[in-house]
Amino acid sequence: MARERSGGGAAYDIEDTVTTGGTGFGIMAQLVAAERGWRRAEEIEERLRRITGFLEKADRFDGVFPHFLSGATGRVRAFAPGDDGGDLVETAFLMTGLLCAAAWFAERAPDLTARIEELWRAVNWAAHVRATDGDLIGGLMWHRHPERPWTETSLPIRGWNEALPVFVLAAGSPTHPISPSIYHESWARAPAFRNGRNYAGIELPLGPEWGGPLFLSQYPFLGLDPRGLVDAYADYGVQARAHALVNRAHCLANPHGWRGYGTNLWGLTASDDPIGYVAHSPTEDTGTITPTAALSSLPFVPDEAMPVLRHLHDDLGDRLFGEGGFVDALSPHHDWAAASRLAIDQAPIVVALENYRSGLLWRLFMGRPEVQTGLSALGFTHTGPVA
Repeated sequence: MARERSGGGAAYDIEDTVTTGGTGFGIMAQLVAAERGWRRAEEIEERLRRITGFLEKADRFDGVFPHFLSGATGRVRAFAPGDDGGDLVETAFLMTGLLCAAAWFAERAPDLTARIEELWRAVNWAAHVRATDGDLIGGLMWHRHPERPWTETSLPIRGWNEALPVFVLAAGSPTHPISPSIYHESWARAPAFRNGRNYAGIELPLGPEWGGPLFLSQYPFLGLDPRGLVDAYADYGVQARAHALVNRAHCLANPHGWRGYGTNLWGLTASDDPIGYVAHSPTEDTGTITPTAALSSLPFVPDEAMPVLRHLHDDLGDRLFGEGGFVDALSPHHDWAAASRLAIDQAPIVVALENYRSGLLWRLFMGRPEVQTGLSALGFTHTGPVA
């Protein structure tokens, strides 16, 4: 399992706290390592067997994993006070990685694939459906504990944000599917779903003002291939590209005058910060650049993201790059660099770069029959290139 973070300060035990969503991203990165020959396939297989064995015994709630677990015991670690149940979004990210692994190992290790598919089939997505959800019909809830299902930490999953894979997987589940109407009546009817406004000459189809942190349009498309992915509401390739370009345009305009911003250093998303942990965005700009923001945009804006990769590695690498990749964040204005690396920021860089190079993770995930079932049930069409 992947630790939530290495280094930096946190209110939890960083040595023992492992993350389910970050592990899903990490599994995808491990598949890249095997595919590229950075690690032997047998080594990655053994690692996946250990992860699968851990998950088979770890705390679950109707098959849904919590956000955090103890790496030593597999018991739930509360994400926040009163939030110690299942986390549907983190589980979707975990399942994305596991289903990619199931596809990659299908012929090499069919018994491992079978064990992964048992974990997948056990997820009860329907248990997170709330019968009434204000004026929206059939809301799907983010957090749930079977003993106290709907609390103030439950949170309805409404767009636009990183949670699109939840609905695809939930609609495609062979065992506990949700009705597609929940996607249309709850997720897509949220006030912050549609945008359609113009920022620096760029029309942004979905999301909050100025798009919000870039992870909102990056996490969904680590597995889902947005190229030519269209439904009743958006072209998701356009969304991913526009969100990155809007974020970059803000950094180039640099309304706050932060030192260091430019064509070779842009990108605002959630990360560590000199003052703690901040969901950086054009409307929450503290002068902190997060490497994963531009680098995980490489499949969508390669010409704009590549100069950032070169600058971070070639010019600033002595300070920022190490065995674990780039540090989580930096602020030239404040002469600060993070002492930390976060799983949910590091692994997407590897996945995005590989999708840019070969489309590997897109091919693995989109090739799963349950993913195609879910997309079809929700009304998606996919006319993008075959990776």
